[in-house]
Amino acid sequence: MTKTVRFLFIFSFFTIVSLQKAQAQNPNQMGAWYMYFYDAQFKESQFGVQGDIQYRNWNIIGDLEQLLLRSGFTYRPKNTTVKLTLGYAHITTGDLGESDKSVTESRIYQEALLPQKVGGRIYLTHRFRYEQRFVENQDFRTRYRYNLFMNIPFNNKTFEKNTFYAALYNELFINGQQDIGDGRTVEFFDRNRTYLGLGFVLNPKIKFQLGWMNQKTNALGKGQLQVSIHHKF
Repeated sequence: MTKTVRFLFIFSFFTIVSLQKAQAQNPNQMGAWYMYFYDAQFKESQFGVQGDIQYRNWNIIGDLEQLLLRSGFTYRPKNTTVKLTLGYAHITTGDLGESDKSVTESRIYQEALLPQKVGGRIYLTHRFRYEQRFVENQDFRTRYRYNLFMNIPFNNKTFEKNTFYAALYNELFINGQQDIGDGRTVEFFDRNRTYLGLGFVLNPKIKFQLGWMNQKTNALGKGQLQVSIHHKF
């Protein structure tokens, strides 16, 4: 293990410990998401698979907010950098606090990723996602999402081995249906997420990120620590 990777693990550990101690006085102030993303291309094919596993907590660790399992088949049209995905997700959402109650959701989604390079070292990706949501005890729902990712390498111009980079994104969520059944409604605006993180390229197949995300709805705003592994194979 290189000194750089060792530093990232030590830094992540002490960051989590410090935030957990701070939460003892205000347990609802900060949450945390621990995430694994994977992306595989079938050999000599335009097809592949991608997905993610996310363990989200209301606090830093221990109080489940969501367990998200998502995977889809991808297609890359020839002579383009576009990637299209058709996928499925299963989500378990828990209540805040000591309650063990949870709600499940099945979700089908379609997605388009459009990468773009600006200047010498600014890498953008536009993600458009349309979701069909089957939430327990609710009517059928849809949602539209747009995410703009920005990655900027520091010590190299590309994401080669041992590269540090800034990772930023902003994602907007819009509900397709406001009536969710039994007289209940949701707002047209669902939420917005803004993220700022530090990434490290271990090798061409594995990257790590540590960052902070602020999620805002009409009702509240909440900060989230995010720790993620990005794996290509």
